[in-house]
Amino acid sequence: MNSSRLIGDWVQVSDLKDSMGEREMSEIRESLQKRKSKYIKTQPLYQNYWLQTMHRTPPKPAQDSSVVDATLSLAGFVASSILNSSSQLSPKDSSFMFWHQVPEVKNSGLLDVLTAQEHKLQEAMFEVITSEASYLRSLTVAVNHFSKCPELLDILTPTERHTLFSNMLEVKEVSERFLLDLEERLEENIFVRDISDIVLRHCIDFRRVYVPYVTNQMYQEKMLQQLMLNDEFVQVLKKLEVQPLCQRQPLKSFLILPFQRITRMKIMLANILMLTSPECPMLESVRRAVETIGEIVHACNENVKMMRQIEELVSLEKRLEFVSTKSLPLISQTRFLVKEGELNELSIPESGHKLGNAPKAIYLHLFNDILLLSQKEEDKFSVVDYARTSRVRTDCLNGKSLVFNLCLSENHKGVTRNLILGAGNESEAQEWVAAISAQSAESESQNKNAGRC
Repeated sequence: MNSSRLIGDWVQVSDLKDSMGEREMSEIRESLQKRKSKYIKTQPLYQNYWLQTMHRTPPKPAQDSSVVDATLSLAGFVASSILNSSSQLSPKDSSFMFWHQVPEVKNSGLLDVLTAQEHKLQEAMFEVITSEASYLRSLTVAVNHFSKCPELLDILTPTERHTLFSNMLEVKEVSERFLLDLEERLEENIFVRDISDIVLRHCIDFRRVYVPYVTNQMYQEKMLQQLMLNDEFVQVLKKLEVQPLCQRQPLKSFLILPFQRITRMKIMLANILMLTSPECPMLESVRRAVETIGEIVHACNENVKMMRQIEELVSLEKRLEFVSTKSLPLISQTRFLVKEGELNELSIPESGHKLGNAPKAIYLHLFNDILLLSQKEEDKFSVVDYARTSRVRTDCLNGKSLVFNLCLSENHKGVTRNLILGAGNESEAQEWVAAISAQSAESESQNKNAGRC
């Protein structure tokens, strides 16, 4: 069977699961496995490849390509503890093949006629192929050695197993199809004209598997920490990690592979774009590949932020008490915390009195769509008032840089309430005024746009 047709059929497997029996699915898998990767056994584990690339001096990226290694760093996934745990190259598995080392390239005479830039471009495209083989090799260990281990399956509940390994099997299957297409292109001609079209063809699958995997990593990390308190799990894990095929790499380093790969993919494609001459026919295709992979990375990042925001809301909701106000559902996919902190509520002196009552501490939680005012009692917050940010106004009082006015034009009771709030210093007061004003303006703008729709 033609391999490109076979792979094209396999791409549709996920859409046919509901209408296809297990027997047919198994036949497709067996057919796909008949064509083996040429490079998967010759490349190092991806953890070693990753460390090798970190020790290289990377070329200066083009202006429109961003460094994406840190794109998801705010989520805390590339933690030093994880990288340090696999920071040593295995002496048995530290080789990495370059395009100019391929026997067919040496014998072709191409190295004598190519310009330096053309040579670099070939090396850049070849790296996508060999690094994918390296990546698939590590994914295979992660799936076959860890996630399918009978001893681990006996210990883990279905929920624990799903949380720990997520959709890694699907990630591996997508990598297999992608690598076979790349290697087929290389077999057609050792001088590769383009691979961006192959990348674009697989981007639908990349998005389908990478976004949920990276989104789940926050829960994956927590699950692993929880399981490490289980002595039986730890004993089995240690036995698995010391096996030769792991090459001293811990489970953590295998779980983080998809995150590392999707971010590395954009860096490699950006490098190809930089080396592609302006008059080259594939230029636009490469640019679209960079943009599309960048969109997938962005989607991963946005999902991670959303999940962290929801986790933050869940944690805060447990600490909120609505005693003197109507209860407010806090958890929402569109809501996030902008700023929080304790201020002093100052009373306005009555007529004929020089001083008002003593300041009273009040705690503010400013979200993108709502402002909560509470009394903090140990680790709990007793909500005393709240209002939509579109109904909140604030400004500094003349001559009193530490004090500003807060007006709830429509609070939880539907009435207007004015407060005079004092901060610890001038900078803090200005930050609160700026933050509240910005959210108020943003909420108003969204309401007007919604009204037009």
